[in-house]
Amino acid sequence: MTEQTKSEVVVEPEKVAMNKRFESIGWGFFLIMLGGFMFIPDSTVSKGLWSIGIGLIFLGLNAARYYNGIRMSGFTTFLGILSLIGGIVQLLGWKSMDGAFFLIILGAYLILKPYFEKRQLFGKAEQS
Repeated sequence: MTEQTKSEVVVEPEKVAMNKRFESIGWGFFLIMLGGFMFIPDSTVSKGLWSIGIGLIFLGLNAARYYNGIRMSGFTTFLGILSLIGGIVQLLGWKSMDGAFFLIILGAYLILKPYFEKRQLFGKAEQS
């Protein structure tokens, strides 16, 4: 039987703790934004602005990770881009195009996926 070499996962406790702090702050902002969306009437603040705010929170979370040498989350990056573009679409009144933008974003991700994998931008924060 041949011996398989496994790549060793290096865990950096400082990065794990920092990522946990970033996630807590990001999800806290998300919940505050979601609560504000439910509490404040649509006549005061457009639904599109709430979606843009949520998108900026998720993208900001991943930007903080990136600039601190922590791998970004593909899930929250995807949600952030989708929310940001969805909010812009809502503000412009193009409600019938929501599905089209979702497909464009998904397609762009699939095209760029090899680049992301090569640069190892996405993954678990515990891995360096």
